Amino acid sequence: MLIELLVIVLVIGVIGTASAARIITQYERGVVFRFGRLQESVRGPGLTFVVPGVDRLRKVNLQIITMPVPAQEGITRDNITVRVDAVVYFNVTDPARALVNVEDYLFAMGQVAQSSLRSIIGKSDLDDLLSNRERLNQGLEVMIDNPALHWGVHIDRVEIKDVSLPESMKRSIARQAEAERERRSRIIAADGEFQASRKLSEAAGVMADAPAALQLRLLETVVEVAAEKNSTLVLPFPVELLRFVEHAQHTAAGPAPEQRRDEPRPGAIDQVPDPAGVPDVEGVPQVHDARMGPGVLSSGSG
Repeated sequence: MLIELLVIVLVIGVIGTASAARIITQYERGVVFRFGRLQESVRGPGLTFVVPGVDRLRKVNLQIITMPVPAQEGITRDNITVRVDAVVYFNVTDPARALVNVEDYLFAMGQVAQSSLRSIIGKSDLDDLLSNRERLNQGLEVMIDNPALHWGVHIDRVEIKDVSLPESMKRSIARQAEAERERRSRIIAADGEFQASRKLSEAAGVMADAPAALQLRLLETVVEVAAEKNSTLVLPFPVELLRFVEHAQHTAAGPAPEQRRDEPRPGAIDQVPDPAGVPDVEGVPQVHDARMGPGVLSSGSG
C-alpha cells in the first residue's frame, strides 16, 4: 500500500514538473504573468519553471524581423502620381513593453510603416525619390522609430525598394535624359572644335614665321595619302602661288598702248557730207562713203 502511494506521488510529481517546465531558445525571452500581473524578471534562454495554473509564460522573439511594406500610391510635392514600396527591418529590445504597451506590435509596425511611407511621398519631389533615396530612407526611419520606442521595438533599417511611374512620365523622363545627353555631346564637340581652332591658329603662326614648315607639312600630307596605295592623288595647291603666277603674267605683258584718237579704227566708216549737195531722198540725208569711191552714196540708218 505504501509503495503504491509512493508511486502515485512520484507520478504526480513528474506530471507537475513536466507541466511547470518550459524551454526557452537562445533567440527568445520569456515574460511571466502571475495572476495576470507582469513579473519584473524576464526569463532567459534555457530551462525555466512556472507555477502551473498560476503563471502564464509568453515567449517573445528577439530576432530581426523583415517586414515588407505594401506599395503605397501618393502624389509627390511636384504633383506627380507614384507608387512606392519599402521594407522595414526591426527587432524587439524590451519584451515586456512589446507585450504590454501594444496589443500586436507586428500589426502596429506595419500600419506605422505604411502611413509614414505615404507621408514621406507627399513631402518629397520625384527627383529625390529617384536619386536621393538615402536621405529619404533616413527620414522614413526616424518617422517609424518615434512611436516604436514606446513599444520596445528598435528600427534597424528602412529602405525604399521601388518607385513605379506612369508610362507617360517614363517617356517624358526618357526624352529629358536624351536631350541632356545631346546637350552634353554638343558642348563637348564645340569645346573640341574650340581647342582645335586654337591649336590650328598657333600652327598657322608658326608656319607664317617659317614658310618652309608649310612645305614640309605639304610633303608629309602627300606621304600619308600615297601610303594608302590610291590610284588618284589629290595634291593641295597654295592659292598664293596662283596669285603670284597671275601677277607675273600681267607684269610680263606690259601696259596696252593707247590708241590715237585721230587714227581711224579698223572697220569704221567715214561719213562726210556730200560736196555736190545732193538733196535728201524722202527726208533721209545722203552721206558720202570714202570706202566706196567717189560718187557712191550710202544712206545712214536712223
